[in-house]
Amino acid sequence: MDVAAGISRPRRPWKVRLASAALAAAFGLSLVPGAAYADGIPVVRDAETEALLADYLRPIFKAAGITPPKIHIVPSNEFNAFVADKGDMFVNTEAIIETKTPNELIGILAHETGHIADQDTARLVQQMNDTKTAMLIASLVGAGAAVAGAATGSQDAGRAGMGIFSAVPGVAERSLLTFRRDQESGADRNAVKYLTATGQSPAGMLAVMQRLANDALLETQDIDPYLQSHPLPRERVAELQDLIAKSPYINVKDPPALQLRHDLVRAKIVGFTWPADKVLRQYPMTDQSLPAKYARAVLTYRTGKPAQAQVQIDELIRANPNDAYFYELKGQALLETGSVAPSVAALRKAVALDPSSNILKVLLGQALMASGSASAADEVVSLLSVALQKEPDLSDGYPALARAYALKGDEPMAQLATAQGLFAQGDYQGAKIQATRAQAKLKRGSPAWLRADDIVSYKAPSSSNQ
Repeated sequence: MDVAAGISRPRRPWKVRLASAALAAAFGLSLVPGAAYADGIPVVRDAETEALLADYLRPIFKAAGITPPKIHIVPSNEFNAFVADKGDMFVNTEAIIETKTPNELIGILAHETGHIADQDTARLVQQMNDTKTAMLIASLVGAGAAVAGAATGSQDAGRAGMGIFSAVPGVAERSLLTFRRDQESGADRNAVKYLTATGQSPAGMLAVMQRLANDALLETQDIDPYLQSHPLPRERVAELQDLIAKSPYINVKDPPALQLRHDLVRAKIVGFTWPADKVLRQYPMTDQSLPAKYARAVLTYRTGKPAQAQVQIDELIRANPNDAYFYELKGQALLETGSVAPSVAALRKAVALDPSSNILKVLLGQALMASGSASAADEVVSLLSVALQKEPDLSDGYPALARAYALKGDEPMAQLATAQGLFAQGDYQGAKIQATRAQAKLKRGSPAWLRADDIVSYKAPSSSNQ
C-alpha cells in the first residue's frame, strides 16, 4: 500500500475517490530481464541506476540519522516516489527521467527520507486505527440516537441520529487526509533540513514542485484541497519558497561529473523503455552528446541489431573507458549473440570497475556458465556464492550457480541453489521440493543444511506473489 507517497503528480478529481476506497479497505522497474516484486510492487534491477541512487542517498541518510532502507526502481511512466509499508523506498523510472539535474532527484529522495525518519508509515497506520475506533463510536452514537428517536416517536431525533451516522465516513476521511497532508509538509521541511546539512541546494526540489504546479494548473482548479492526500502543488511551492530562502546553499550547482552520470542513467532508461520513435525524438542523430549516443546504443541493442550495437557501444567505451556500465552493455550484447568469450572479457572489466555490484557479478557468472566449461565452475561458485549471499533476491543468479555445482559433481548444492532460485521467484512449493531433496543429502546442522531447512520450514503468507 502506498501509505506515504511523497512527491507525485496531483490526480484528477475522479481519482480522488480512491482515497475513500483506500480508507474503507483499511477498515475491513542494463535492466535485469524479468520483473521482481517488493511489497507486491513490480520492480526492476539495474546496477548503474542503483549505484547512482545510492550515491545520492548516502549523505542524506547520514544527515537524517537513519539506517539505510532498501531502494527499489519501479518501471512506471508516472512521476512518483514513495515509501511503502515496510519502510522501503520506491522510485519510479519516470521520476528519474523527468528530473533534469541530480539536485532535483536528490530533493525528491530527501523528501522520502523525511517520511522514513519520522516513521510516517507507522504513524499513519496508528492514525487509521484511531480513526476506525472513532468512526465506530460515532456510528454507534448516531445509530443509537436514530433508534431512540424511533422508539419515542421523535422524528427530529431520528433524523439527527441518521445524520450523525451518515456523516461519520466523510468526517473520518477528511481527518485522515489532513493527517496525510501534514505528513507531506513535514517531509518537505525535513528534506530542506537534510539538504542544508549536506551542503546541497534545495532549489532542485523547488524546481520539481514548480513544474508539477504548472502541469496541474488546469487539473486542480476545481479540486477540493481538503479531499487530497497531499498539499496542492501551488501550496507546496509557496511553503518551499519560504523555506529555501533561508538556505546558504541555494546557488550551489551539481558537479559536472555527477550531472553526466545523471544524464547517462536517464538516457539508459529511455533507451530501454520507450518506443523506438520516441527515443529518437528525444535523442535525435543530431545530438552527439554521450547520453544521446548511449540511448541510441541501448535502443539498437534492444531492437536486435547486434553488429551495429557493438559499433556504437565501442564508441562509448572509447569516449569513457572507465565506465563499468558501457562494458556491462557490451557484455550483455555479446552474450546474447553467442560470443561468450568476448562477453566474459567485457563483464570482467565491468566487475573490475565496479566491484561492489552484485548485479554485475551475476551477469559475469551467467556468461562464464554459458561456455559450459567445467573449468569455470569453481570461479562461478566463488563469485556467485558471495554475491547471492549479499543479495538473495537476485534470482537470475541461481541457475548459473546450480549449473556450476552440477559441473563440480555436487548434486545436493546444485539442488539447494535451484531451491533458492525458486524461492527468490516466489515459487515456494517448487523451492520446498528441491530443498527437501538437497537436505536429505547434506550434513545435518551444516550451513547448507540449515539454509535448506529454512526453505522447507517456510510458511508463505496468503497474499504473497507466486
